[in-house]
Amino acid sequence: MAQCQAASSVARAFLPQQQRCSSRQPRRMAAAAPGGARRQAVRCSAGIKFAKYQGLGNDFILVDNRHQAEPVISPEQAVKLCDRNFGIGGDGVIFALPAQNGTDYSMRIFNSDGSEPEMCGNGIRCLARFVADVDGSQPRQYKVHTLAGLIQPALLADGQVCVDMGEPILKAADVPTTLQPTQGEAVVQQRLNVDGKDWLFTCVSMGNPHAITYGLADGTSIKVDELDLARIGPMFEHNAVFPARTNTEFVEVLTPSHVRMHVWERGAGRTLACGTGACATVVAGVLEGKTERKCQVDLPGGPLHIEWRESDNHIYMTGPAELVFSGSVSV
Repeated sequence: MAQCQAASSVARAFLPQQQRCSSRQPRRMAAAAPGGARRQAVRCSAGIKFAKYQGLGNDFILVDNRHQAEPVISPEQAVKLCDRNFGIGGDGVIFALPAQNGTDYSMRIFNSDGSEPEMCGNGIRCLARFVADVDGSQPRQYKVHTLAGLIQPALLADGQVCVDMGEPILKAADVPTTLQPTQGEAVVQQRLNVDGKDWLFTCVSMGNPHAITYGLADGTSIKVDELDLARIGPMFEHNAVFPARTNTEFVEVLTPSHVRMHVWERGAGRTLACGTGACATVVAGVLEGKTERKCQVDLPGGPLHIEWRESDNHIYMTGPAELVFSGSVSV
């Protein structure tokens, strides 16, 4: 069970000395939450310190793991901690690890099912905010080593986080997908029959694989509110044409600069937001001639602002990252 901290900041919550209590006389203490709300939790023996952050409702358990190279929590323990009934609750556990190759620190993440993705867009915004809060540092840009390569989040003065996500990967074999390319080596509006329907998919990697659909081969457009995502999502995630599984984005166009997107995430299922998915959505939209390079992507948890710049071919994602509460947990 999580021990919630009454500290006024994450920096205070992550002071070296850990607070312990008697298991025979549990006490209750309140946890600081956004908007001044107070939450109650049973206080138990201190273990691993954590902070929970969310970006548009995509929520993560953050651990300052910079003292050693290997995560202090196993994938199996991450599954338990992410359980929303018997654990802390979250879409994944994210670790701030020691720096590599001239970066400020490294990032690893275990999904709620124990799998390890290469990167997470909402997650890296939360991680950047978390490290800044722990260190008490002013808004700045970080260089973060990830399994998807160098990612550079910048904390803005207005509280938002803008992330240089690098260049999209379009070569089919590198996404990866076995769908046949339609534009050079890229898979753009390729047919895939799932659930008795021919969907048109564009495949993009943002360091992790994405399959994006704006509609069916018969011309039917996506209406995101009409999707039975829990039923059809796994059919795409585990489809044989995606050898590393895939994140799947279903997109409804409002205007060329404004779309709605629902996502089925690899290893996490339905989530309220997916940062890399929003980036891949705009890349696919540009390639299909459906969106502009600057586009607002509305997710169930709120909007992300995405720009695919022609000047450097990099994708920039801007959105929030907010503290929910912090504490310690026994695993």
